[in-house]
Amino acid sequence: MARARTHTRALTRTRTRTRSTRTRARAARRRTADACLLLVAAAFALPLAWVVLASVDPSAGLRVRVPHALTLGNFRAILTPDITYTPLLNSLILCGGATALTVGCAALAAYPLSRFRSRLNRPFLLTILFATSLPITAIMVPVYALFVRVNLIDTLQGTILFFAATQLPFAIWLTKNFMDGVPKELEEAAWTDGASPVQSLLRVVLPLMGPGLAVVTVFSFVMMWGNFFVPFMLLLTPDKMPASVSVNDFFGNRGMVAYGQLAAFSVVYSTPVILLYVLVSRRLGSGFALGGAVKG
Repeated sequence: MARARTHTRALTRTRTRTRSTRTRARAARRRTADACLLLVAAAFALPLAWVVLASVDPSAGLRVRVPHALTLGNFRAILTPDITYTPLLNSLILCGGATALTVGCAALAAYPLSRFRSRLNRPFLLTILFATSLPITAIMVPVYALFVRVNLIDTLQGTILFFAATQLPFAIWLTKNFMDGVPKELEEAAWTDGASPVQSLLRVVLPLMGPGLAVVTVFSFVMMWGNFFVPFMLLLTPDKMPASVSVNDFFGNRGMVAYGQLAAFSVVYSTPVILLYVLVSRRLGSGFALGGAVKG
C-alpha cells in the first residue's frame, strides 16, 4: 500500500510538472505571437502617425516626431479650389458614379447567376474571375486607342465607364455570393402575390442583402478612390484630374517635397472614405435580416 501511494504521488507530481511545462510553453508562444502582432501593428501605425503629426507640424520632415508647435497653416495652404476642392469634387463624381454603376450592374448580373441553374454559369464566373487577374497596365494601351476612336478620351463619363468595367467582375462575384444567402422561397412567395422577377429583386432580394451591397459599395469605392493610373492615362485636362492624381503635384523638382502640405492633403483626401465606412458600418455588422423568414 505504501509503495502504491508513493507511486501515485510520483505520477501526480510528474503530471503536474508536465501540465506546468505545457502551460509555460503555451504562454511563451502566446507572448511571441503577441509581440509579432505588435510589430506588424507598429509597421502599419507609424505611417498613419506620420500623416497625422506632419499635417500639423510647421517644419514637417520624413521623421515621425511630435511637433514642437501645432499649426493649421498646412491645411490653410491646401484648402483652395485648385489644390483640393476641384480635385476632390472630380474624385467624388468619378468614384461615386462608377460605384453606383458597378453596384447596379453587378446586382443585375448576379441575379440570374444566383437564381437560375445553367451549364454556362461556372464557365462564365471563371471567365470574369480571370478578368480580375489581368494587370491594368496590360489593357491600357488598347483602351486608350479605343477611347480616342470613340471620343471618350479626356471625359469624366468615359473614365466612369472604364472604372465600372474594371471593378465589375469582382463585384459580380461578391454580389452573387451574398445573393445566394437569400432564400428563394421568399421570392416565390412574392411571385405568388403577383410580383414580377424585377419587383422581387428590388423589393425582396436587394433589401435583404443590404450588408452585402454595403460591402460591394465600400470595396468598389475604395479601389477606385485610390486609383492613380487610370485617370492619369484617360484624363488630359488638369481641371478634370481627381485627387488621386493631383497629389503628385506636391512632389516638386529636385526632390523638394512639401511634407506638411502633403500630409494635410492626405488627411483631407482620406476623409470621404472614412465617412463612407462610418455611414455603412451599421449595415456591415447587422448581418442578413432573414431570421424567422423561412419556416419548415
